[in-house]
Amino acid sequence: MKKLSVAIITRNEEGNIDRCLSSVAFADEIIVLDSGSEDRTVEIARRYTDRVIETDWPGHVKQKQRAVDQAAHDWILAIDADEEVTLLLRESIQAALSEEEGKDAYTLTRKVYYLGQWINHCGWYPEWRIRLFNRRKGHWGGYDPHDKVESSGSVGKLLGDLNHYSYRDVSHHLARINEYTTIMARQYFQKGRRGRFDQMLLRPPFNFIKKYFWQLGFLDGVAGFVICVLASYYVFLKYLKLWELGRRNV
Repeated sequence: MKKLSVAIITRNEEGNIDRCLSSVAFADEIIVLDSGSEDRTVEIARRYTDRVIETDWPGHVKQKQRAVDQAAHDWILAIDADEEVTLLLRESIQAALSEEEGKDAYTLTRKVYYLGQWINHCGWYPEWRIRLFNRRKGHWGGYDPHDKVESSGSVGKLLGDLNHYSYRDVSHHLARINEYTTIMARQYFQKGRRGRFDQMLLRPPFNFIKKYFWQLGFLDGVAGFVICVLASYYVFLKYLKLWELGRRNV
C-alpha cells in the first residue's frame, strides 16, 4: 500500500480536532499546521502526531499548500479540522492506495451536518471534491477562501462520505459569511471587478430560486430554507462590499 500523509490546517478548532484526527489515525503521517490557536487545539493535536507546526496565516490556499509541502509522502489526504473520514471512506481510501495502477487523484463526497440534521440537497450534497491526490500531479489552487485541489493527472472516485460539521449555529454561519464575503470582495476588486446595483438586486433572488427549487433545498425542511436564504445573503453582501470598495477608491 502506498504511504499516506494527512494534511490539516487549524486555528481554534478544539471542538472539532479530536473527532477529525481520530478518524485519520490509520494514516502513516498526520501534519497539523496551526496559525495561532488560542484554545486547546495544539494540545489535542499533539496527542495524535508530533508533526504539529505553528506558523503565521498567509491565506487559505497558501496555508493548505504549506501543509502539503511538509509531508514526507507523495500521497496526500487533505481535510479540514471540522471534517471526519467515515468508515466506508477510509476503506475506499485504503483500497485506492493498494491498487497497482491507480489514479493520480480521487474525488469524494462531502456531507454537511447543519442545524441538527444531515443536508441532502441545496447544492451541498453530493459535493464532489478532490481530497486524495499524488502531490507530484496535484496542488492547492482556486482563490481565497474557496480553495480547491487541482490535478493534472487522472481522477477517480471514492466511496463513502466526508462528514463536515461546518457551523455550530446560525450565528457562527453569519460570522463566516461576513468574513468570507470580505475576502471575496477584496479579491474581486484586486482583479478589476466592480460592484453594481443590478448585481445586488438580481443575483441574490436568482441564487435563492436555484438552490431552493432547482437544487431541491425545500426537501431539507427549515434547515434547507435557512441555507438558501443565507446563500442569497452571501451573494448580496459580496456585491455590496465590492460596490463599497469601489466607492472608497474613486
